[in-house]
Amino acid sequence: MSRLAGDPGVLRWLRFAVGFRLPGENREWVRHELIDAGWRVRALIRQLVFLIPIAAVFVALPGSWGVRVAIAVLVIVGGSLIALAYGDSLRAARLRQHHLPVPDDRDLG
Repeated sequence: MSRLAGDPGVLRWLRFAVGFRLPGENREWVRHELIDAGWRVRALIRQLVFLIPIAAVFVALPGSWGVRVAIAVLVIVGGSLIALAYGDSLRAARLRQHHLPVPDDRDLG
């Protein structure tokens, strides 16, 4: 897959995933990331980048394997479901943050 104009590096991508605003030179990439087809999958991937290390910490804690794995699965599945459930609202907030037009959707307000 070819890189898009304004494609940020790894550190900027991580900053974007956490919720920081990217500079204007990344505007087209942000627009693609939040509007073009597949935006929900990309949003879920951004969420998993942070859920997996948290789940790994729970797996590393002392205790029975069954409990540690169950907690890790709960973190990943629960966090993913929340990200998917609130994806439209999060996307609208991110678009406003980057001064991009929000798609016309009556549920977004």
